[in-house]
Amino acid sequence: MELVESVLKDVETSQLSDAEKALFRFVRKVNENSVSIQPADIETLHAAGFSDEAIYYAITVCSLFNFYNRWIDASGVHPMSDEAHRMGAKRSAIHGYSRSSQPPPQPPPKE
Repeated sequence: MELVESVLKDVETSQLSDAEKALFRFVRKVNENSVSIQPADIETLHAAGFSDEAIYYAITVCSLFNFYNRWIDASGVHPMSDEAHRMGAKRSAIHGYSRSSQPPPQPPPKE
């Protein structure tokens, strides 16, 4: 909890590693001014140890959450209660982003 609070307060003075801070700076740029992203921004992440795949996933997750938030706001979906957020966070901590604790169905054996 202390780590999350420190990041929310100020990424730069938080307990994150230098590499994680670089990634958070990049994600902030994706959120606030994506058209200004230059090869140097990607080079900074490579120098911090991030692969092209990791950068791709950071961009994708950030972009999808932006889409979801705008869609929810525009479509009038009601916000979840604090209790629903707590329950969802607990489920995610235990099971990841899966909607259930059941393993995914397996394809039938080949004959």
